[in-house]
Amino acid sequence: LDSVGSSPLKQFFFTFDQEYDGERNSEGERHGRGKAYLPNGDTYDGEYKHGFRSGQGTYRFRNGACYTGEYLQNKKHGQGIFFYPDGSKYEGDWVNDQRHGYGEYTYANGDIYTGEWFNHNRHGQGTYVYKDTGSKYVGGWVNGNQEGEAELVHLNHRFKGKFLNGNPVGHGKYVFDIGCEQHGEYVQSEQVK
Repeated sequence: LDSVGSSPLKQFFFTFDQEYDGERNSEGERHGRGKAYLPNGDTYDGEYKHGFRSGQGTYRFRNGACYTGEYLQNKKHGQGIFFYPDGSKYEGDWVNDQRHGYGEYTYANGDIYTGEWFNHNRHGQGTYVYKDTGSKYVGGWVNGNQEGEAELVHLNHRFKGKFLNGNPVGHGKYVFDIGCEQHGEYVQSEQVK
């Protein structure tokens, strides 16, 4: 085989695998740099190790989504950026195909969350900025919900206290830009059936 432009090994295996164009190891596994055309219409262009997407790569989904970043054994793992079909995007840490670690998510409506993630959910410490109002929540998150000590900052006042399931609970205070403070306690009201 002529080895100009590509290795003989690559040419030999490519004739039998029309869905992959790239390097292989001596066992015939995808290994090194290559591009795959998946039956569902998705494509992957990047690095392989022993038949798995591993290293840097770009995966383009047929629905318009796109991930560019690090892979480990076919899963998003390490640093990467994911563009979703609705126009939102996540840039940050991935573990085992999940948003996990630290990252920034820009939502389709323009809201932005920057902070910690655990198993695909906002979890830990983070800041959520509401685009429409300019308000921001700075504090704790548990399984995607605002929970724990936090500060909710509005245009001319702020609330400092505890949150549970996205609502203030217990002792807290409002601080107004004019210098006034209002201290109090939030209690859960019983729902009238």
